[in-house]
Amino acid sequence: MLDGCGATAPNAFVLAGVLRCCVGLGDVESGRCIHGWILRSGVCPDVVLCNAVLDMYAKCGDHGRARRAFGAMAQKDTTSWNIVIRACLQDGDIVGAMWLFDESSLRDVSSWNTIISGLMRHGRATEALDRLQQMVRAGVAFSNYTYSMAFTLAGLLSLRDLGRQLHGCVMVAVLEEDTFVGCSLMDMYCKCGEMEAALSIFDRWSEFTEDIQFAWSTMVAGYIQNGREEEALEFFLRMLREGVPAGQFILTSVAAACANAGMVEQGRQVHGFVEKLGHRFDAPLASAIVDMYSKCGSLEDACRIFESAQDKNVALWTTMLCSYATHGQGRMALEIFSRMKAEKITPNEITLVAVLSACSHSGLVSEGYHYFNLMQEEYGIVPSTEHYNCMVDLYGRAGLLGKAKNFIEENKISHEAIVWKTLLSACRLHKHIEYAKLASEKLVQLEQYDAGSYVLMSNMYATNSKWLDTFKLRSSMRERRVRKQPGQSWIHLKNTVHRFVALDVSHPRSAEIYAYLEKLMERLKEMGYTGRTDLVVHDIEEEQRETFLKFHSEKLAIAFGIISTPVGMPLRIFKNLRV
Repeated sequence: MLDGCGATAPNAFVLAGVLRCCVGLGDVESGRCIHGWILRSGVCPDVVLCNAVLDMYAKCGDHGRARRAFGAMAQKDTTSWNIVIRACLQDGDIVGAMWLFDESSLRDVSSWNTIISGLMRHGRATEALDRLQQMVRAGVAFSNYTYSMAFTLAGLLSLRDLGRQLHGCVMVAVLEEDTFVGCSLMDMYCKCGEMEAALSIFDRWSEFTEDIQFAWSTMVAGYIQNGREEEALEFFLRMLREGVPAGQFILTSVAAACANAGMVEQGRQVHGFVEKLGHRFDAPLASAIVDMYSKCGSLEDACRIFESAQDKNVALWTTMLCSYATHGQGRMALEIFSRMKAEKITPNEITLVAVLSACSHSGLVSEGYHYFNLMQEEYGIVPSTEHYNCMVDLYGRAGLLGKAKNFIEENKISHEAIVWKTLLSACRLHKHIEYAKLASEKLVQLEQYDAGSYVLMSNMYATNSKWLDTFKLRSSMRERRVRKQPGQSWIHLKNTVHRFVALDVSHPRSAEIYAYLEKLMERLKEMGYTGRTDLVVHDIEEEQRETFLKFHSEKLAIAFGIISTPVGMPLRIFKNLRV
């Protein structure tokens, strides 16, 4: 290419510039030709030109040649080492990158940033923290990027004390107003559950940042991550009042908040807002809206949004598949999976969890077994705990408790508490005391302080009127200070959340609620309804058991919904515990 370029040969400066052009175009072949010409022409490359060659190969994805070029360099500087370390990390060669980093005697702040951020990207946050501590011991001054990265690391590992120490350093260095540092600091507090601290940073920092939408989005996402969906929605409304335009990212987050809290009317408003602003329904936004409608019980609306979406990626297909699965429509879920395959969309691990869950909830045992094998043979997906647990659930719900137990043992997943909890739940459903005791013993060994395991077994004993065993188990919980999370139900009406617990009298309309429930239960009895008093886990008289059942949290929420809404309006009741 350059052999016939005339008498004047390009110098090292020009060649380095041309190699940077190759990087910009992603043209590794032209870059390789230029490198070959440099070697043939006898040009004496300086370290800057050699680094340009390295950088070209690394950024064009030819990491093998980048390493060979690095090995051939007579002189290396810090930039040379950083480029080849970054190339190893991009290639997934963590061991090679760490070896090169340790071999280098020319480490600067960029070198430390490269190795730490690379480890974080590959899910090795603990090792990244070790390197950050080494950096501190080596006395290397942090750059703005280092602080930003360190805050991200503290958030990933929920190390609030480390985050606070770093915050103090940032204040001393007067870096709080830096965009990257401020945003990472705020995000760290969100991930550590310190929303008040994050809000304080937001109120000070948002005045200075140019990327105001990103600041608001971070706070909304933080509230959602911490299960504070109502505050996330309030914060979003505050954003609109202050005239900040709503981008697709924050609308996606707000739709997720409505889904998690079951706020269907607010979710509809978000949907309408998206259409009013003329935003295109990209896959993430469409997924969030579909998920919102599904979790709020509006499966038809979820289907409509799904079908209208233009670009359906694997996440959107999986969301629709999950929607059918959670609504107990296993056949429709499998039909969606067939359509997905026909569209040449490759399913991922989450997709297969949804498929197996759909089979489990619909009693499709042979189909579930088929897809469990298919995911390994056709898609090369190695089963995770979630996949194994779906199979235990599949057998358990179908009453095949022996198969479920054998599946746990054959697949060497006895160390996973979740599979024993699933088996125990199935044992309660099918009243199988022997396997229930086995599962309970395993759970006590694996999770001594998990209330759910004790409660499941206690309920199992109570259902079979084994009151002495129930008493012993409850006593064991008290001795170990294991506390059961109280069950709650709630309903959204006119932008207000009304929460109830069993035998609750705190609601302003309690007298009306209880009076209506009394009438309703009398009418149900006349129609032949009898309550499952065997499910009450206390050794008390039959009449008292009926009272417990009559006024549990779901019935209180339903009664309140009926007396507070027009006839024919759907009621959506949500619980904090699995039914």
